[in-house]
Amino acid sequence: MLADLHCHTKLSDGSMGIEELILLAAGRGVSTIAITDHDCLAGNVRGKVIGERHNVRVIPGVELSATDTLTGNEVHILGYLCDCPDRIEGLCHKNSMARRRAGQYMMLKAAKKFPISPEFVLRCAQGSTNIFKQHIMHALMEIGYSSSMYGELYELLFSPESEENIIVNAKYSPVEEVIAAIHSAGGIAILANPAVYGGLELAERMLEHGLNGIEVWSSDASEEDTKKFYEFAKKNKLLMTGGSNFHGMYNKGIWSVGDYGVHEDQVQELLQYKARLRRQQSKTETTQEVTV
Repeated sequence: MLADLHCHTKLSDGSMGIEELILLAAGRGVSTIAITDHDCLAGNVRGKVIGERHNVRVIPGVELSATDTLTGNEVHILGYLCDCPDRIEGLCHKNSMARRRAGQYMMLKAAKKFPISPEFVLRCAQGSTNIFKQHIMHALMEIGYSSSMYGELYELLFSPESEENIIVNAKYSPVEEVIAAIHSAGGIAILANPAVYGGLELAERMLEHGLNGIEVWSSDASEEDTKKFYEFAKKNKLLMTGGSNFHGMYNKGIWSVGDYGVHEDQVQELLQYKARLRRQQSKTETTQEVTV
C-alpha cells in the first residue's frame, strides 16, 4: 500500500476539506496520509478521527516555513508526529502573521491591476487560515481573467522574473530555529521538496542542525533528483519520506493523492524512529527524576 505523506487541505492552500481528502485517499486505496498544512496544525486531530472512520491512517504533520540564513531563501520543513504540538503553535502563529501581511499586500497590488476587491479574494480564501497566491488566482479566474491557475497570468504576477510581479516575500524564522522547535515538540524534522528548496547543498548544511530526514519522492522531483536524494539520505542515515504535495485543484500539475509517496516499510521506519525517540525521552525523564 502506498502512503502519501504530504497533503494540503483548505486550512492552508489546498482546495479540499479534510474529510474530502480522506475520502479521496480511501477511494484510491491509499492506506496512509499525512496532513501537512502550511504553518497550521488545526487539521490533525479531526483528520485522525475521520481517518479512523474510513480506515485511513492519518499521521499528524505540518509544513513549517523557514529562512535559509545563508542565502535568504525560503525553505519548508515538514514536522511529523509532534507529541507536544503546543510547543510549535507560537511558531505557526508567527509564520502565519508574516504570511498574512505578505498576502494582504499582494492582494492590494492585484486589486490595483484588476477589478477585484480584497473582500472577493477573502471569499475565495474562505476556510483557509491565510491568504495564498492560489486564492488571488482563484479570484481572477472567477472574474474571467484567466482560464488556468498556473498559466500566463500567474507567471506575470508571481514569477520573480516578471517586471509586473506583485510578489511580497514574508520573513520567516531561521531554519535552525524551526528544526529546534520541531524537536522541542517531540517531532521529526524533514526537508520538504529539496528539488525546489535548496537541494542537497542546503540539506548538507542542515545536518548539523539535527535534520532527521529528507523528502526523497515528490511531484517536484525528477528521476535524477530522486536518485540523488535517495543516495544522500542513505549515505547520511536519514529518514526517507515522500508525498504528492497534493493541493486538489490548486495542484501545479495533473496528479492525485498517492501518485507520489512511500511504501509501508518507509512508514514503519518513520514510526519506529518516533518510538525510539519516545523511549529516549522517557529514559531522560526517569534519570532526571532520580537525580532530583
